[in-house]
Amino acid sequence: MDTPAAPPEPYDLLGVGIGPFNLSLAALAEPVPGLRTLFCDQRPEFRWHPGMLVDGARMQVPFLADLVSLADPTNPWSFLNYLREQDRLFPFYFTERFQLTRREYDHYCRWAAGRLANCRFATEVTSLHWAGDRYRAELRETATGRSTTVEAYHLVLGVGTRPVRPEAFAALDGHPGAFHSADYLDRRDGLSGARDITVVGSGQSGAEVFLDLLRRHDGDGVRLRWLTRTRALAPMEYSKLGLEHFTPDYTRYFHGLPAAVRGALVEAQWQLHKAASAETLAEIHDHLYERTVGRPIDAAPVDITPGTAVTDARPGPCGGLELRCRHTDSGAEHVLRTDAVVLATGYRAARPAALEPLSHLIDWDEDGRYRVDLSHRVATLPEVTGGLYVQNAELHTHGVGTPDLGLGAHRAAVILNAVTGRTVHRLPARTAWTGFAPPVGVRRPPAGDPRPGDPRTGADRAPADHLSADHLSADHAPADHVPAVPRPQEPTRAATAGR
Repeated sequence: MDTPAAPPEPYDLLGVGIGPFNLSLAALAEPVPGLRTLFCDQRPEFRWHPGMLVDGARMQVPFLADLVSLADPTNPWSFLNYLREQDRLFPFYFTERFQLTRREYDHYCRWAAGRLANCRFATEVTSLHWAGDRYRAELRETATGRSTTVEAYHLVLGVGTRPVRPEAFAALDGHPGAFHSADYLDRRDGLSGARDITVVGSGQSGAEVFLDLLRRHDGDGVRLRWLTRTRALAPMEYSKLGLEHFTPDYTRYFHGLPAAVRGALVEAQWQLHKAASAETLAEIHDHLYERTVGRPIDAAPVDITPGTAVTDARPGPCGGLELRCRHTDSGAEHVLRTDAVVLATGYRAARPAALEPLSHLIDWDEDGRYRVDLSHRVATLPEVTGGLYVQNAELHTHGVGTPDLGLGAHRAAVILNAVTGRTVHRLPARTAWTGFAPPVGVRRPPAGDPRPGDPRTGADRAPADHLSADHLSADHAPADHVPAVPRPQEPTRAATAGR
């Protein structure tokens, strides 16, 4: 009689989704001796925003914002090692460009994802459960439908974001003439019969789509429109000191602020993370300038209209689409008729359906979002002793650096240090020249004093005991070596706060 096979040993960490951030964690975890990790994604292969890989479009971060370099530049999955493997070191050296094209960044990530042994594609995580001292995950192979079960002591969610379609466009759901910029390259050829095309959204995606349409419809009479709610097509903040908002120092400062202040800051800081690059805006202007040489400015059939919100969108009675618009400053309303609309209206963090069986064990905040501590661990009920971590779902707790690729390797290293309970990656104690909080010891305001952001009140800084707690976070962990990977842990203070 055959002896039943022993169940497989639980993984130390299971990753759900393989976007750039979980791919970064997989790359940093792969060389760690004795650490068992598995990362799953239902897609057949890694792809990074395939609908926006427009020719010539460049990243908004330097090449050092790769999967590993800002945490471990010696890691074999660095971009420079990718160039070496591709025999492209000298060509890249002579380009003298700090920013990569989107196409090359996507190819680099696919190079790593296809070689990392701990990454498994075409494998969907269908449900997640807490099984007393570990997580249990049901997996389904998308090609065969075969189901398996794996267990892990810790989980990390890296399922990415989903395109946002504003409510004003609800009546156009499924309409062939209205689609999100995430599908732009797949749907671009379908615009060939349109004589009037409107792009909505002032961010980098909107600018890249508008520029690509300008190049494709030079002199053919197609009218191109660009509508944005923002009052100005202001460029992304890219000054050296301004970029220090994308450092771990600012993340720690932001995390210590009251929730209401954090929410107001994220809205006010749109130019740090939602605007278009100055280079792309300049290319649009240069193209329009060259296009109208020897002709009146208004000779080009182009309308760029900031400060204009679309309040309703519907199919037109005689074909095409009708957009009801309101001018922000004047309040004037008008109806715009167009043949097609590309919605460059951003993305929102997604909650995987597989998480539903764990939902009652998560300590959601008042708005139904994750409560996330500085090690990116989600607050859960005390009986869940294994870590549940998130990547790119904590904008409300960690600030504008959350979706930024430049902080990806650092965040992955913080999570890896927290999961192992030791300093796998030594991380810097100070990363910015800027001191974001007032000096320690500044008098705090009386309870109930408003005016967040006024340096005289101290309302925009964490209380002193919270500042002290920040220095005990995973990225300030002592360097003593703890050889064993910890199994289920007691919840951290943040994980049980408010219970």
